[in-house]
Amino acid sequence: MPRVKTEAKIFACTQSQVLGEKIAKAFGEPLGNVITSTYSDGEFQPSYEESIRGARIFVIGSTHPGPSNLMEMLLMLDAAKRASARHITAVMPYFGWARQDRKDKPRVPIAAKLVAKMLEAAGATRIITMDLHADQIQGFFEKPVDHLFASTIFLPYLKSLNLDNLTIASPDMGGSKRAYAYSKALGSDVVICYKQRAKANVIEHMELIGDVTGKNVVLVDDMVDTAGTLTKAADLMMERGAESVRAICTHPILSGNAYERLENSKLEELIVTDSIPLKQESKKVRVLSCADLFADVMYNVHYNKSISSKFVM
Repeated sequence: MPRVKTEAKIFACTQSQVLGEKIAKAFGEPLGNVITSTYSDGEFQPSYEESIRGARIFVIGSTHPGPSNLMEMLLMLDAAKRASARHITAVMPYFGWARQDRKDKPRVPIAAKLVAKMLEAAGATRIITMDLHADQIQGFFEKPVDHLFASTIFLPYLKSLNLDNLTIASPDMGGSKRAYAYSKALGSDVVICYKQRAKANVIEHMELIGDVTGKNVVLVDDMVDTAGTLTKAADLMMERGAESVRAICTHPILSGNAYERLENSKLEELIVTDSIPLKQESKKVRVLSCADLFADVMYNVHYNKSISSKFVM
């Protein structure tokens, strides 16, 4: 009996519908049909409106807050498992809850580990994500994890700016590894901001390690939440004699007063991906799409081709 080739089918959660359509188009397959029914109390139920038996399923969905985004991904994975899909890949451009990757004080959860276990229990046989908050989160999974770098998107854009006296900056000590990787690719200097927090999202003190006089500075981080760190760092660097300050942040969470802070800061522009849809437009925010990157990796995964080139900084 001839062997039946595994079919690839792509679906998107509600919060990533626009990005899902872009990825599906770049992949060369139509986006699958999913209908979500919602009860009056807010409970919802996704339903695949086509057969997925024996197929390789890619479920696209970022798990940024609120909790319903993660819950929808889990329900989509569970439905695919119960519908006898052969391979179920959770494509998570933004892996939410990743800041809770360790116990930094007594009696707190390690949410990133919990999320990893829930995804596997729901039916995920592979994870594809981008710029995790902490690289070691990959170790929370027993299934394969493809951790992509948004640098493959950002570096060509940075090079196209042709900035003189370019300097890469990390907004905190934890991001120094990422900053050094960018500086190595661009042949630039590195400076680091040292900050002390009063509590989450509140900076008590910030100091600059390095010289930015006459430099065009690019801050690099994996996400931007309230934009407090970025805008404070940008203002500090301009006070210290920087020529200009830009920021690259893969995931634009942009909560609270983030947009107001950006508009009132000395930050020239914030460059992000579309891993998370923007809440509003801003003249200071430039969006570069990650659709082609994910489509390429998904295509190579489906056809058992190498994806190692996508992990090069």
